Amino acid sequence: MKKALLVLDMQNVCVGKNPAPIFKYNKEALILNVNKEIKSRKHDLVVYIRSVLSRHSILSFLSPIKVIEGSPEANLVDDLEIVSEHILSKVRGNAFTNPQLLKLLQEHQIEEVEVVGLDGGGCVSLTALGAIDNGFKVTINTQAVGTMFEKRQAKLFAKLKQKGAKFI
Repeated sequence: MKKALLVLDMQNVCVGKNPAPIFKYNKEALILNVNKEIKSRKHDLVVYIRSVLSRHSILSFLSPIKVIEGSPEANLVDDLEIVSEHILSKVRGNAFTNPQLLKLLQEHQIEEVEVVGLDGGGCVSLTALGAIDNGFKVTINTQAVGTMFEKRQAKLFAKLKQKGAKFI
């Protein structure tokens, strides 16, 4: 069974040297655990997914955090292991809202995805739900997931367990 690792939102704005003040992650531990999973070489494909806004989007004007495509804040954090050229962007929590992700996974005949990164109470869980909806088996590596939204994460993880997601 072919497996992909989806690395979500490991960007300067969240875990870089000067993250936005609202992000209170233990960034050193998170980066270490995400890198350990990337280096494990147990995945047939590694895909990095960044949250960005268009400069001309209404969301970019309303959002309290400005992560505009092309800005340093939108870049993947320097300490992150980069082992593939597959770096996609998304503007919503569920990375499957970018049709390129599904196309890439299908091209590589992926059947299972493991999801790591940020945030367990948002993009990680929403992307995992999107993966299940698209027919993939899902694993969430909790050691390599950060969250600021613990109550929301608990609810979403419970929903994922009901839908058959595996947690390690």
